[in-house]
Order: sequence, then C-alpha cells, then structure tokens
Amino acid sequence: MKIHQSLLLFLLISSATSLIAAEDERPVVDASKVAVEKIKNASLPTFHIVGDSTVKSGGSKGMFGWGERITPFFDTQKINVVNHAIGGRSARTFFTEGRWDKVAAQVKPGDFVIIQFGHNDQGRIGDPANKNRADGKGIGDETVEDTKPDGTKELVHTFGWYMAQFASGSKTKGATVIVCSPIPHKQRWETGRDFETLAEWDQQVAKNNDALFLDLTMVVTDTYKKIGRDKVETLFADKGTHTTDEGAQTNAVCVVAGLKSLAGSPLEKFFSEKGSAVKINSPAK
Repeated sequence: MKIHQSLLLFLLISSATSLIAAEDERPVVDASKVAVEKIKNASLPTFHIVGDSTVKSGGSKGMFGWGERITPFFDTQKINVVNHAIGGRSARTFFTEGRWDKVAAQVKPGDFVIIQFGHNDQGRIGDPANKNRADGKGIGDETVEDTKPDGTKELVHTFGWYMAQFASGSKTKGATVIVCSPIPHKQRWETGRDFETLAEWDQQVAKNNDALFLDLTMVVTDTYKKIGRDKVETLFADKGTHTTDEGAQTNAVCVVAGLKSLAGSPLEKFFSEKGSAVKINSPAK
C-alpha cells in the first residue's frame, strides 16, 4: 500500500511540475528589470515599437526580438528608434498595466508607432494558464468579466478594442500608425498561414482608425519559404515562438521590407544605407 501511495504522490508531483513548466514557456517578464529605452533627440521624429517578446526578448535564453535588431536599418541622425515592447504581454495587459499610457505620453506629431500583438492574446479568459492575458475575440465593444487570482474583477475587452486604443491614441497625437500581424510560429509557415483571424482583425482595426496595416505574418512566411525549412529551424531559440539573434535579424529585415510596401512608403526617407538596400516585400493576400 505504501509503495502505491508513494507512486501516486510521485505521479501527482511530476504532473504538477510538467504543468508549471508548460505554463512557464512564455513567462511574464518582470517589468522592473527591463531597461526603459529613452528618446535620444526630442527634436527628431521617433519610431515607437510596441509589442511582446517576439519583438523584445532581451537575450534571455538566447532569445531576441526583431525590434532589438531593427535600429541599424534607420538613420538615427534623422529618426529615433525606441523599443517599448516587453515579454509576456498581450494587447490587454500592455494596456491594463499602464504601459500604453507611458508610450502615448511620448508620442508627438510626425512620429511613427508600429504595434504587434497576438502571441499571448489567445486562449480562454479566466484560464490560469493564460496568466490573465487572454482578451476577447473580435474587434467590437463587448466585454467579459474576469476574476483574477487575488479576487479582483476586470472587464476584459476584445483584442480589436485594445488595438484600437493604441491606434486611435497615436493618431490623436499626430503619429502615423502601423498595425502588424504577428510573426509566424516555426510550425505554421509551411502548411498554411498563421494568425489568419488575428490578421483580419488587425486589418479591420487599421482601416477603422485610418492606420496602415502590415501583414508581417506573410512577409516573414514568404522569406521562410525562400530560405527553406532547414535554415528556418536554426532561427528559433525554443520550440517555435522566439527567435535567435540571427532569427531576429532576419525578421527585422522582413519588417523593413514590409514597411517599404506600405502606401507612400512613409518611412523611406528615414532608412539608413543598410535599410535602403532592403528590397520591398509586398505579402500575398
């Protein structure tokens, strides 16, 4: 009997450990330990980058985001590049933690704001594994009440509602807004498109708020198809979400190539020699 009880206890502990490990694959980064990037020259326009860990990972466990490798593509004598992204955030938590308010306070006329969320936004509201990051489906004004672990309640909006707050808030300040669909997972670029529904919501939010839409998912997918599976495998630092330094550089090129495809190419005059050398990539719809 004691042997069976010990075995049962071992299995329970092992299962719990496995569950925690699975939940912690995308941990929420402690914001207090992330250096805040500052605008170096207030007289210049600023390219503000807003997103999650696929945009900024900080080198943890060999992971880097494209926002950490995009500055060399810009002429910093003409424009500031500031990466506000932080790991573990969804559009919902970037908004509710007050991080967006801090970004909006810095935005001024002539600036650019590029926004990419989606990796942490999906899942069921109220599921502890989602760490209160999941937001509602769609772009409407409907809300769902979520009870947090500490007992407090939060009215959770749709993914599109949060994205619209970022877009409209930036437009009000006189900035040009670029709404991006997320970079694809390692497993999802070969057999169809990743983030199809989220991309549709992003595109609609951009349209409704007079913003630009960049289907970054498909720009990166197109690049991955050109370089092939074997090479793509080396660009990821984990099971299929976060990129290595080389992967981040590859995706940064994709972002620049996609920016050049936007109507009027509004950032064209701000590219460095390296950025100007990047060829335009207009993703297939």
